[in-house]
Amino acid sequence: MASEISWDEIKKENVDLERIPVEEVFEQLKCSKEGLSSDEGKKRLEIFGANKLEEKSENKFLKFLGFMWNPLSWVMESAAIMAIVLANGGGKPPDWQDFIGIMVLLIINSTISFIEENNAGNAAAALMANLAPKTKVLRDGKWGEQEAAILVPGDLISIKLGDIVPADARLLQGDPLKIDQSALTGESLPVTKHPGDEVFSGSTCKQGEIEAVVIATGVHTFFGKAAHLVDSTNNVGHFQKVLTSIGNFCICSIGLGMLIEILIMYPIQHRTYRDGIDNLLVLLIGGIPIAMPTVLSVTMAIGSHRLSQQGAITKRMTAIEEMAGMDVLCSDKTGTLTLNKLSVDKSLIEVFPTNMDTDSVVLMAARASRIENQDAIDASIVGMLGDPKEARAGITEVHF
Repeated sequence: MASEISWDEIKKENVDLERIPVEEVFEQLKCSKEGLSSDEGKKRLEIFGANKLEEKSENKFLKFLGFMWNPLSWVMESAAIMAIVLANGGGKPPDWQDFIGIMVLLIINSTISFIEENNAGNAAAALMANLAPKTKVLRDGKWGEQEAAILVPGDLISIKLGDIVPADARLLQGDPLKIDQSALTGESLPVTKHPGDEVFSGSTCKQGEIEAVVIATGVHTFFGKAAHLVDSTNNVGHFQKVLTSIGNFCICSIGLGMLIEILIMYPIQHRTYRDGIDNLLVLLIGGIPIAMPTVLSVTMAIGSHRLSQQGAITKRMTAIEEMAGMDVLCSDKTGTLTLNKLSVDKSLIEVFPTNMDTDSVVLMAARASRIENQDAIDASIVGMLGDPKEARAGITEVHF
């Protein structure tokens, strides 16, 4: 019973595993430096869940129908139903022409919106692609490469140069690591992590090798929480509010107009049933901006396509209008709006020896860099050659 309470507290993050001494981390997680057994790992996997982000499954058909659920579409759908159901009478057939025309416009509008938003992809899935697929973990007293999804709090993992950190962990004894956290913080330069410090899931090891104990996995990691925030953004935007207002105005004005026309046509003018229904249908269809949703969807689809060509992900097409109407844009700095790559400004390089030029100094600096410091080598070669393709081709010469 005590064990269940302890795991529940850890899941709710009532235990501060990020700041307490590493020795207490082992006590709280009921593990040791010998690692977990396979059986214990399976038990904890049932408690904490797989070390991956939750994937929402959605019905594509229901999502498609969702684009027909708004005030303007309601008026159009009412007109379509009225054209074939209420228009029967006087020996005349249903008004199939109007019905087909309205339904075609509805389907075109919904199809465009559905395709564009579906192509935009899921932001959480894009974040999930940055997680480590495999990792080196200590199980049953033996080190082996396993799927990162099986990791649980208490596992011992090994992190070395080039590895993506598979879960939030606390570093054990060893030399400091250089960790690239640009995916989380936007800072280009790697940060130094000493034994006892926490490393976050999704960050990359740029230098060093050390063991660590896992303290959080899946949606409980810092990375998982960020992905959840991105995936759960469903606020109603300004554009949708405007469309709703237009739709509500159309519904109210058309409803009032039809009520007045019914009172005039039948009690006063004594029109026939079918003649009155035809007039009401004209008022209903004429009062709807039928082409507006389609035109807006096509316009935003073109904008979304042009943004995608520049590498921008548009999760909601309506966000394009909101972005265009923005007064103040607040953003962080390096790694988000820039390329997250170091560069060398040759104009600031001072050359003191008389028999050397700037390019030679940059080349020597690249040769003096460690092979694992690829950022510095790339920056030096780009600074010397200018063209990124030539820079990559020149890295082989630098390694010699």
